[in-house]
Amino acid sequence: MGLLHWESRYSVGIAAVDHEHRELIDLVNRLYEEATSRGSKDAVLDFFGDLFKAISAHFALEERFMRERSYDQLVQHKNDHERLLDEIRDIMEDFEASDSFDERLLAQRLDAWFSRHFETHDARLHNALGTHPG
Repeated sequence: MGLLHWESRYSVGIAAVDHEHRELIDLVNRLYEEATSRGSKDAVLDFFGDLFKAISAHFALEERFMRERSYDQLVQHKNDHERLLDEIRDIMEDFEASDSFDERLLAQRLDAWFSRHFETHDARLHNALGTHPG
């Protein structure tokens, strides 16, 4: 059972973006499983690195769609992407610096990190753009 699960409310109606959202959920779940199965710290940090790269690429795709469609909240949405990247960096650094591992804290931070953006900015994006073919 994974930490995060795809929900229809996460859909922005753009097939490529929704596909990447699902992949990001899968990566977050794999990271959490690696961390909670007492995998090596290096392996978990490698997963964090993969997740960070995937998130960065996804945000670039999403921002391109917003620019192409002249989305009126592009600057705010992009700023939230930057904040989210800073937060995931902080989570990575905290994990790397810690001597002990608090899986509940990691779960809370990853869930809050992922869900908050979907429920605010991505929900508004979906409402503004409607359903578009990917």
